[in-house]
Amino acid sequence: MSDSSDKDSKTEDATEKKIQDTIEKGKLPSSREAPILASFVAILLFAVFFGRDSVVQLGMFLSMFLEKPESWPLGTERDVVELYEVVLVQVVRAVSAMMILLVTAGIAASVLQNTPSVVFERIRPQASRLSLTKGWSRLFGKQGFAEFFKSVCKLGFVLAVLAFAVGEARFRLLSGMITNPVAFGEVIREVIVQILVSITVVMTVIAIADLFWSRFQWLEDLKMTKQEVKDELKQSDGDPIIKARMRSLARDRARKRMIGAVPRATLVIANPTHFAIALRYDRDEDAAPVVIAKGQDLIALKIREIAEANGIPVFEDVALARSMYKQVSIDSVIPAQFFQAVAELVRIVYANKATSSPRRETT
Repeated sequence: MSDSSDKDSKTEDATEKKIQDTIEKGKLPSSREAPILASFVAILLFAVFFGRDSVVQLGMFLSMFLEKPESWPLGTERDVVELYEVVLVQVVRAVSAMMILLVTAGIAASVLQNTPSVVFERIRPQASRLSLTKGWSRLFGKQGFAEFFKSVCKLGFVLAVLAFAVGEARFRLLSGMITNPVAFGEVIREVIVQILVSITVVMTVIAIADLFWSRFQWLEDLKMTKQEVKDELKQSDGDPIIKARMRSLARDRARKRMIGAVPRATLVIANPTHFAIALRYDRDEDAAPVVIAKGQDLIALKIREIAEANGIPVFEDVALARSMYKQVSIDSVIPAQFFQAVAELVRIVYANKATSSPRRETT
């Protein structure tokens, strides 16, 4: 009941990340009918292109073997071994091409479905794979019954096609039995080719349907709940709470670094408590005044406090402080439109230093 409700809640399509993670684990959609189809195609190719010569050669050997048994003495153990070797060589020669075709077709069927890759996770021993409960559910669960039904239908189709093909070729087989072995072998080959063609056509339809079904079922199994999508989004983009905390820490570090630079300022422009901008200007180093700190409300008061404690002139100019606060950036030269106003304040600072007047000025 819980499995059913959990599956019903998985209404969202799998994300690219989950699909990629599943592929990396080697859990790929695969049709079981494709290798079977490839096997029938390999056997059909053998019967069409190699079967005639192989059957003829094997038939001639068996004919000679059965018609002249005296040519094969079995008096000693060595004679029996030699006979087995001869028969084995003839059989291997007859079916070697078919075995090569079967192996090639099986590999091709797997490669064409999915790109080959080495996944150690699939071969790593896992205790969960020995679970009797999971094994029972795989055999007798919904998926197991679906596979069983599909196998029964496939077997029924193949048997029906085989019965029809054999029924059509029955008279040809009976008439071929009274001919010489070579001619009878050709009749058998033609009947086998006819049967294989019929079975291959049926298996092609089944394999194509199973290929689409396996892909569809794979995507259905990968579906996610809305909560899983949200959790994955948090993992990929970062938890918003953690990101906010990191931004807060970054701001705190920047603020401390900015406050620590205030003692190196040349002057501070304030408004008078809401805004404060600390500027540094050295004729030998700076082409124009540089903003080393700025703040609003409590930070503005802190900048003024540090400036006053270090004897840095503080100029109260409401309009200039408000305008500059919105347009300047930390560690940047002030915009050109403020050059004239700030230059006048810098002139006052240098003039006061020259005359040793009080360092606090109000404009």
